[in-house]
Amino acid sequence: MIAHYKTLRQYGTSEIIIKKSRFIGHARPVQSEEEALAFIEGIKKEHWSASHNCSAYIIGEKDQIQKQSDDGEPSGTAGKPILEVLKQQGMKNAAVVVTRYFGGIMLGAGGLIRAYTDGTVAGIEAAQPIYMVNHREVRIEVDYTWYGKLENEFRNRGLLLGDVRFTDKVEVTCYPLDAEAEACMNWITDVTQGQSMVHFGENEYKIHTELPG
Repeated sequence: MIAHYKTLRQYGTSEIIIKKSRFIGHARPVQSEEEALAFIEGIKKEHWSASHNCSAYIIGEKDQIQKQSDDGEPSGTAGKPILEVLKQQGMKNAAVVVTRYFGGIMLGAGGLIRAYTDGTVAGIEAAQPIYMVNHREVRIEVDYTWYGKLENEFRNRGLLLGDVRFTDKVEVTCYPLDAEAEACMNWITDVTQGQSMVHFGENEYKIHTELPG
């Protein structure tokens, strides 16, 4: 797992008008090429009467899969600019379709590139860019006498918390950044003067609107 990556929170769509042509940007997160292709086909069916449904997607932690389609527009004027926006914004696991309803005025190659670029940006903004950040699950068991101090320290440090269970002991789950997991374990041990049991769990991505730190 990489430390973090940028993607989209949800499906989003937004429309802009350029010289009477409607450009509708559709964007959504995808986890596989099959999911991306299904999304593109779904937009094409919904907007079957459109002049063009141009698209691009990037999938994989190392951007292993990158595809684009001009869907009948002049080569390099639609799919490529859509893909370039995804790359420039550092998006991963994301797909975009820009639907065009021709308004009767020719835009030229430069105008098309700008229009599809702007349509992509609009779609991405509507889908709400987010960061998926690699965290490590840490489970702590402490006596009740330590819980108040530990809870206060968690709050002061802004540590992401999960479940809290009250049995014969207090069982707390927290999610430090993966790179800080060892330091977190040592800090908890110090705070509780060695009177806690600390266990590492699995790594998992958590949603952030901004990168931590």
